[in-house]
Amino acid sequence: MRSRVSALITSLAVLLATLVALPAPASAAPLTKVLVFSKTAGFRHSSIPNGIAAIRQLGTANGFTVTATEDAAQFTTANLAQYQAVVFLSTTGDVLNASQQSAFESYIAAGGGYVGVHAAADTEYSWPWYGGLVGAWFHSHPAIQSATIRVEDRTNPSTAHLADTWVRSDEWYNYRTNPRPNVRVLASLDESSYSGGNMGDHPITWCRAYGGGRAWYTGLGHTEESYTDPNFTRMLLGGLRVAAGAVTADCTPRTTPPPSGTSLRARANNQYVSAPNATTALIANRSAVGATERFDLVDLGGGNVALRAKANGMYVAAENAGAAALIANRAAAGAWETFQLVRNSDGTVSLRALVNNRYVVAENAGAAALIANRTAIGQWEKFDLVTG
Repeated sequence: MRSRVSALITSLAVLLATLVALPAPASAAPLTKVLVFSKTAGFRHSSIPNGIAAIRQLGTANGFTVTATEDAAQFTTANLAQYQAVVFLSTTGDVLNASQQSAFESYIAAGGGYVGVHAAADTEYSWPWYGGLVGAWFHSHPAIQSATIRVEDRTNPSTAHLADTWVRSDEWYNYRTNPRPNVRVLASLDESSYSGGNMGDHPITWCRAYGGGRAWYTGLGHTEESYTDPNFTRMLLGGLRVAAGAVTADCTPRTTPPPSGTSLRARANNQYVSAPNATTALIANRSAVGATERFDLVDLGGGNVALRAKANGMYVAAENAGAAALIANRAAAGAWETFQLVRNSDGTVSLRALVNNRYVVAENAGAAALIANRTAIGQWEKFDLVTG
């Protein structure tokens, strides 16, 4: 008996010793040093000094030092090793020679972090490795204007503080390719909210693991005002921490974009409006949101909107100047496709057709097709706007 007890004690002692000897989980190292690189060999953004100042302020407030440079000679293996993250701040054109490129590749391979801001995607077109790092190269852009950003991942430290949608003004880049298959898209643009988007699915901020290190990029940051926008600077701080490995972030790709768009839920029966196809009238009879219940709410100005059905890309028309049921069958938005968006005091909205100045109604509490034939707003003329 004593031998058994002795053996048991010995076994327990060995087990405890083994457990004690197990290494503790490694914790993320704090962000202490950042290099900001802003050399340009093409267009030069006036916001570069604003960006440098903003990152310096973030460093002062969050315990990391910032070195700002346009000297590509600082891209040596030994020098880069001291930084947890290197920011390409609206760089343009060919900014590194072959040996400097090699040093930066080695830095990333050793676990370094890259942060690309705006025109970082307009850089080093002849360096394929860099194209993979940034995720996608710049193609074109329309004029600076307001747009709606859809925040796709609010678990990421760089976007966790944002709401599901974010309306702001910037210069919105189109990219040569869609990076989604290779990156974790954190935010994308709603192309129906502005003019000049040409991608359809339009990522604008993303992160990825790459070549042994980490990369985080945002297309935002053209304007000087961006760098005093607390939502943007907080996002940038999160991007620095993600790239540096100072925080945990899932940057594995999700190849299917999350469903997006606006749905209309009739207050009369709490059912969603559906646009089944280009020949069947809209009706509020769906209990859940699927492909045919999503619309782009296109801003036409002056409080006017058009509804473009996600299912077929066609605009909803008040047929026969409002005398027939609504149907999504028009390729462009004209008078019959224009509605005044009326915001009611109870949080609902109503739609008044421009062609006849009549309100859209969910007939028979949603049991019949929608039609624009009511002169006043009652319960059957009220809808909830549901985004996402």
